[in-house]
Amino acid sequence: MSSAESTAAPATVLVYSHRPDVRAAVRTAVGRRPAADVGPLTWIECTTGEEVVATVDRGGVDLCILDGEAQPTGGLALCRQLDQEVADRPAVCVLIARQADRWLAHWSRAEGTLPFPVDPLSAPRVVAELLRERVARRPVARS
Repeated sequence: MSSAESTAAPATVLVYSHRPDVRAAVRTAVGRRPAADVGPLTWIECTTGEEVVATVDRGGVDLCILDGEAQPTGGLALCRQLDQEVADRPAVCVLIARQADRWLAHWSRAEGTLPFPVDPLSAPRVVAELLRERVARRPVARS
């Protein structure tokens, strides 16, 4: 084990979709450790928008990956809601089915997007970048 792997802080990633196959595809594409300096990841699965909000409110989530096509509450609307209601919300990545929807992800204040179907080559890179940015924004604890 390298020193980067031994010092990488664990991260908690929430994945939201009403479809179990979408949640599984995200987990499989990203894996348990998207990069040597990130992770290991703990996954939390949510099937409703209410579950996402309650889980984020409890704290401890570093990244949310939200299905833009989820029903009845889409990931784009949920991202916007979290942005307006949660003071220190986790980073958010939205799954989009069409590249043309990137502007909606920007409007919803998502920090990143992943195309659906999920690409196992780009998904770990995007997730690792978002988690690195999240760690860099955390305040330094002083004793």
